Amino acid sequence: MGHITLNTKSFAGVKEWIFRVTGFLCSLLSLGFGIILANSRYWRLWEFDDKVVQLVYIGLWEAYYHWEFNFSGTGTIIMVHSPVNSTWTISPEFQCARNLILLAMLIKPVVVIFSSAAIRVSIIKASVPKIQIVCYKCSVLILITSSICTIISVTWNHVVDLYGKTTLDFPPTFPVKKEALIVKHSTHVFPIGILTTTLSLFGVIMFLFEIRSLKIRSKLNAQHASKQADDRSINEGSVICKICQENP
Repeated sequence: MGHITLNTKSFAGVKEWIFRVTGFLCSLLSLGFGIILANSRYWRLWEFDDKVVQLVYIGLWEAYYHWEFNFSGTGTIIMVHSPVNSTWTISPEFQCARNLILLAMLIKPVVVIFSSAAIRVSIIKASVPKIQIVCYKCSVLILITSSICTIISVTWNHVVDLYGKTTLDFPPTFPVKKEALIVKHSTHVFPIGILTTTLSLFGVIMFLFEIRSLKIRSKLNAQHASKQADDRSINEGSVICKICQENP
């Protein structure tokens, strides 16, 4: 019976480590893909009917384009970047994407900190499940918030760019005009956004399983401690009765 109980506890411990490590790795990967997403130059990819600039890659903070010109009788192509600043006409969905992605980027490192702290508590064998539960609950809340921010930003940008009518426009000094736009290309930003959100939500599921395991373990420990206290009280009572019998 004791052997079965020991195996049950060992299996429960392995499950808890699977939950916490998987959740931590998903959070870390989500943070990594979020950084890639925020720094991507492919939020918009527009093709133009223009002899100088054919493609413009528009990121959240900078735009890039290949500029072809003649230098000493030789055709030369260079990559030029232009900041997407107040001189541009910023559309609502583009500004929203900026704000939401920035918010997601700022709060996601907190998840890594909280989950690392909870794992550290597990490693040192500290019997403080309440602290771990608080860390994981904070991580779940932050991951859900960042997932909402990410999915709204990439979906709105994707739908408006390819299927709607965006007001995003270049500054007057830009070498190509929006009127020359002929094709809007689909990019990897939307799939990366979906992947980032999926990783975050999978991390949420793992942390919720871990919270459930910690609550069950805490309850069992409390019951075990109560039973030990009752057994100790019974044993002490038996000893007192024996002493009373020996000394009438």
